[in-house]
Amino acid sequence: MPPSKQDTIDQLYGLIANEEDARVCKDIPEEACREVPRNFFLILASNVLTKLGDLLISPKTVLAWLMSAVGAPAMVAWLVPIRESGSMVPQMVIAAWVRKKAIRKWFWTLGSFGQAASVVGMAASVWFLDGYAAGGGLIAALVVFSLARGFCSVSMKDVQGKCIPKTRRGRLSGLATTVGGTATVVMTALLFWDRGEPSLTFYATLLLLAAVLWVIAGFLFANVEEYAGETGGGGNAMTEAIRSLSLLRDDAPFRHFVITRALLLCSALASPYFVVLAQRESDIGWMLGVFLLASSLASSLSASFWGWAADTSSRRVMIRGAAMASAVCLGVGFTALIAGPDMGSVWFYPIAFFALSIAHAGVRLGRKTYLIDMAGGNKRTDYTAVSNTVIGILLLVTGGITAWISTLSEVAVILVLGFMGLAGLLSAFRLKEVTDM
Repeated sequence: MPPSKQDTIDQLYGLIANEEDARVCKDIPEEACREVPRNFFLILASNVLTKLGDLLISPKTVLAWLMSAVGAPAMVAWLVPIRESGSMVPQMVIAAWVRKKAIRKWFWTLGSFGQAASVVGMAASVWFLDGYAAGGGLIAALVVFSLARGFCSVSMKDVQGKCIPKTRRGRLSGLATTVGGTATVVMTALLFWDRGEPSLTFYATLLLLAAVLWVIAGFLFANVEEYAGETGGGGNAMTEAIRSLSLLRDDAPFRHFVITRALLLCSALASPYFVVLAQRESDIGWMLGVFLLASSLASSLSASFWGWAADTSSRRVMIRGAAMASAVCLGVGFTALIAGPDMGSVWFYPIAFFALSIAHAGVRLGRKTYLIDMAGGNKRTDYTAVSNTVIGILLLVTGGITAWISTLSEVAVILVLGFMGLAGLLSAFRLKEVTDM
């Protein structure tokens, strides 16, 4: 008889997860073990689809181009801060709400549908408005998008922590990033290669395609078999959110993790300045395509490696990613300081950007896996919300500082971020191992 669908799923999961490992059901309820293979692939597929959607509405490329195309170039500066911080800052309030529910997958589904609706709003702004009215519509839709993303961020770590065992979470995140990165390489080539200057209709269509991807991802995630978990006590969401801040005062290992994560923001903040310096040497359109491909290739080539390594020690993955990020930033910064920003080679900055993207993938996967593994139950939800809220605020502050420094010198910004990464590396060395806890 041919193998059943469930048998096929189990066999594929066995190849990925090495089912002979005796720790396969570590840190999840015993009754959840039999659902692990199916849940693994449902979460994987949902993550891959949202990563493709992220490519199609990237604030650094698609949305930035649209702002200029509709006649609101001055509003471009708000795109990245709103996209990143808008989903992080309100997470303590969101987490207080999420914590009261025993089943939390529906928050991720709701967030995915909310992101789809906001992207449709972006497309409507492009179609029906122009000038700063269209720009305002894009910004308003992006605010909604970021808030919906906050629901996904809080609930994903909690659902993954309940449904996927320790020593399997890193490879799930890594595989999702690898598959998503490979798909983005293919999609970038198909959509943008030798197309010339795309029209507003082309970009509006991309936005609608992205909305469809989030809808499908939401339906897939709704089918995850999640068992009821712990629920929080009474009190309104704001009161619970303020109370959860005490974690930073009372929980020393968590406070140390947040400090380390804050210092490792360098791997995310430095990338745009590589692009700025590269613009001086080549045509902007061509270089943006190269950087987009470099980012996608870095994810697809490195994420699974980082993910598997994180299942052994997420702390060491953070250390390696931090070391690589600080080395790239300091290397580029000092080289540009000595030789001048014009390196004489068009490939210098794209190659450095590629290396930094690999480092960022390591930092990102390492700290995600570390956070999931260091806590259980409601504490995982609180850890996620508090750390994301604090990092969201620090991201705005650090972004403002680096923006001011960049008015003096982009090279100075890269050097400052390189030393910031070096401090993050030293802080990561002092983190405790959590994989075997």
